Amino acid sequence: MLTTPLSGRPPRPFSWSRLASRAGSRARLLGFALALPLGMNACGYNTIQSYDEQAAQAKQNIDAQLQRRADLIPNLVSTVKGFAAQESEVLTAVTQARAGLVGALQKPGGSDPAELANANQQLTTSLGRLNVTVEAYPELKSNENFLRLQDELTGTENRIAVSRTDYNGAVRLYNEYIRKFPAVLTAKVTGAKPRTYFEVTDSAVRAAPTVDFKK
Repeated sequence: MLTTPLSGRPPRPFSWSRLASRAGSRARLLGFALALPLGMNACGYNTIQSYDEQAAQAKQNIDAQLQRRADLIPNLVSTVKGFAAQESEVLTAVTQARAGLVGALQKPGGSDPAELANANQQLTTSLGRLNVTVEAYPELKSNENFLRLQDELTGTENRIAVSRTDYNGAVRLYNEYIRKFPAVLTAKVTGAKPRTYFEVTDSAVRAAPTVDFKK
């Protein structure tokens, strides 16, 4: 006695052609999955992401060192004020320059490298003027806290210089790559934009003196 499927329709007969068609579809899908990474490498997508991540990490290193420099300034101002409170104009300039750097670091939407470079150079200018002032106060120059701060500031400035070199190198590599074919096409499709270098763009602070507390 034959039974009828619950659907009321007889079972479909076995078909080699249908089986082959399904196998072919799976093979094409597998081939596409295997070819996709190769295609992404060929069009430069993966390399763009890698270079962009390197630049982003280098940018974070600059931010960290600039924040460390900014964090040292209030203690420096306080120490100098203890010996030279009458130098209010110079101390105010340093405090304002420090506020400008902090503001650039905490800019909504993320800090801009060129703005950071200008703000950092402005702080360097103010510290240079403070250094000239300090020369008139021998007791301050030999103060233990002041000496420690000047060493920390010098070390931080050296690390900023290294971080700046690393970042600008990573940006140059990234910017050059997204202008090359075929990566330039991928950059347009994905919206990859050139990154900004960490360099002083404000001519008013470009010629600022370099701080050297040990002179």
